[in-house]
Amino acid sequence: MIEVKDLVKSFEGREVLKGISMIFEEGKTNLIIGRSGSGKTVLLKNLIGLMRPTKGSILYDNRDLTKLSSYQMKALRQEMGMIFQGSALFDAMTVFENVYFPLDMFSSLSKSEKIKRATSCLDRVNLSDAGHLYPSEISGGMMKRAAIARAISLNPKYLFCDEPNSGLDPQTSLVIDELISDITKEYKITTIINTHDMNSVMNIGDKIFFIQEGNLEWEGTNKQILTTKNEALNDFVFASDLFKKVKAIEMDEINNK
Repeated sequence: MIEVKDLVKSFEGREVLKGISMIFEEGKTNLIIGRSGSGKTVLLKNLIGLMRPTKGSILYDNRDLTKLSSYQMKALRQEMGMIFQGSALFDAMTVFENVYFPLDMFSSLSKSEKIKRATSCLDRVNLSDAGHLYPSEISGGMMKRAAIARAISLNPKYLFCDEPNSGLDPQTSLVIDELISDITKEYKITTIINTHDMNSVMNIGDKIFFIQEGNLEWEGTNKQILTTKNEALNDFVFASDLFKKVKAIEMDEINNK
């Protein structure tokens, strides 16, 4: 579990995050949504320690990230997995070598154990036949799956995903969503996803946090989001005709019960 308490981040006197408090639960997909410029990216960078908050605390199972020494911070980072928007695979390495890399850098396993673990992670994301290929030789969806395999190679307690469906077609996005959701529950990971993809919100949103101008405007589940009366959230989520129809259908079902 990750708990954020009264988080403030300012740049030259301008508050980008304005006293946000939230709890990201273990074994659940926690989605952060909001318009561009709302503070989502700044929040994520504070959560993983790339930025230091101006005020407030970030507790990783009661360990306050803002008070950790550099040695303690290094140890905490080894408990984190990260899936970047562009996958961020090393072009000069094969898919297998990309997954093996963090094991080689940070794990005390023997070489045979590292090979076994990397192979297991590739098998978990259905890429066991693609380990010999280079990133330039595989599709965007396969690259995302390889990035997931690399992110879970060290058995992380915390998984961060920055727009994991960016650039993918709807069908492939669904595969990636389900894979992240399944892995989260299977390994009881605390997963945090920054996303603009409303399909992800509806499909795997165990807990959703809506950020508006640096404030936590709303939080709830993907079921609750369909019945919310929060105007700002409705304007953001149901901007398209499709999601307006989804909400209308859901409301009709509720009213007819």
